[in-house]
Amino acid sequence: MAMTGRARPARSRGALAWGLALAALLAAFLAALAVGQFPIAPGELPAILLSRVQGPAATVFWNIRLPRVAAAMLVGAALAAAGAAFQGMFRNPLASPDLLGVTAGASLGAVLGIFLGLPVAAVQGLAFAGGIAAVVAVAVLASAVRGQGDPVLVLILAGIALGALIGAAISLLKILADPYNQLPAITFWLLGTLSAATRGDILAAAPPALLGLLGLVLLRWRLNLLTLGEDEARALGVNTGALRAGAVAAATLATAAVTALAGAVGWIGLVVPHAARLLGGPDLRRLIPLSMLLGAAFLLAVDTLARSAGRLEVPLGILTAILGTPLFLWLLARARRGGGGP
Repeated sequence: MAMTGRARPARSRGALAWGLALAALLAAFLAALAVGQFPIAPGELPAILLSRVQGPAATVFWNIRLPRVAAAMLVGAALAAAGAAFQGMFRNPLASPDLLGVTAGASLGAVLGIFLGLPVAAVQGLAFAGGIAAVVAVAVLASAVRGQGDPVLVLILAGIALGALIGAAISLLKILADPYNQLPAITFWLLGTLSAATRGDILAAAPPALLGLLGLVLLRWRLNLLTLGEDEARALGVNTGALRAGAVAAATLATAAVTALAGAVGWIGLVVPHAARLLGGPDLRRLIPLSMLLGAAFLLAVDTLARSAGRLEVPLGILTAILGTPLFLWLLARARRGGGGP
């Protein structure tokens, strides 16, 4: 009876968490479809969806608004899920998807493509390849210098070191870039934007991003064991190295794909998992899917604000930092008052 009594509050909390996350996503989705430089009345949306309305509103909806909404949902869900997985398996509340250099590597690939004057598709391809290559390089570097040290700590330190080196390379390319054409394009990409996302871009980014998300969802049951610690997980028969490698590969695939699509968008992978943890608890079986829903809702709301707040579109990275910093501090203070970590 006592176990049943404890299970009921857990189930109630889970149901409430799912309900709030789905409601937030639905509200952000409808607002994103309706709001913009060319507003669409909510009453028009059903008729447009059923293709009963033609004209400017339908053209904007199908060719501009809906693809951008889909891109924002994909990017937000991927970054938030990767952040939740990294925070769980590294047992570090400050872990984020760029911990092992994937965002830095993707940024270097994109900056190099812009510097060389390549077309948009090639820039995105280089960004994706750069993100994957950076994490592979971190893994190789960590394996070479690990010795008898903690493998997780060595991996993180290798990611920090390589990220600093990549940052220096990006700075060098910015200095060498044409200040009138290339440098503004590089700066805008590094701040993150979905303004240039097309259906083709989304269709190219979706398969690897969804494959990475599927991997995280399938692994989330076993990732819970890594939160117990290395020795405890091994005692339970878990091959921690293989499990962590699989999770890192899935998170890297998703992060590299959406970074190639939207640029370097920060804070989502750090802040959203904390909000999901506050809402539904630390269990990764629930935390990763909840983070996906909340991440999609958060970036939808941010992107809607970015394209409708003024005459000029605000880069996503600026808004996610402005909104994410106070939200993270509030979540941190709330968690500390509750007696636990963030």
